[in-house]
Amino acid sequence: MNVNQLSKRLTLVAEYLPHGSHFADIGSDHAYLPCYVCLRDPEAQAIAGEVNQGPYNSARQEVEKHELQDRIDVRLGNGLEVVQKDEVDQIVIAGMGGPLIRDILEEGKDRLTSVERIITQPNIDSKSVRQWFYKNDYELVSESIVEESGHIYEVLAAEKGYPSRPYHKESIEKEMWLGPFFLASPSETFIQKCQEELNKKEYILRQVKLAVEVSESKMDRLQQEIRWLKEVIEL
Repeated sequence: MNVNQLSKRLTLVAEYLPHGSHFADIGSDHAYLPCYVCLRDPEAQAIAGEVNQGPYNSARQEVEKHELQDRIDVRLGNGLEVVQKDEVDQIVIAGMGGPLIRDILEEGKDRLTSVERIITQPNIDSKSVRQWFYKNDYELVSESIVEESGHIYEVLAAEKGYPSRPYHKESIEKEMWLGPFFLASPSETFIQKCQEELNKKEYILRQVKLAVEVSESKMDRLQQEIRWLKEVIEL
């Protein structure tokens, strides 16, 4: 992969990093994002964290190829343990499931004291990330969505602040699941995602109804989610 031709989803993530950022990219995938950012911003510095030796070696090779060893530190370790307290201003965790991102943040939250912004790109279950932000006094400040190669990706950014600000008390469960910014201004890509989700939920509901023992709570939940998705699609 040519670092100058970064994927659309990682390019979107990079846009959330301010000029002169000092960030850690957790699960760095060849250090493509840190290299991309540092090549464009001479004041940026990064830590590229990898949990396995193979990806760690690949990330080091990528950094060396661009002669960025003085500004990108590739480290081997699990989650946020590659970061020292008060060492970075931004954290990026991209390309993982929402529950894994949540767990990484939870296990390493003692290292977030100086972190001004957390940028996440959950592949599935972004609700888990929103819930973690909410419970840990991080305010969701932006949501973006992009379609690439048949997949739809969400990018969520949060900062220390007022976690309840983006949500409405009467619809917080729906907004926590689908995203308050997406619901406030639904794009074509977001509506497409909701349509795909609706198709899945309706299929699951049909299967639940065929079961010998029907879980009423599961059926109620599915029916509620289907109603929410239809509200978005029928706007």
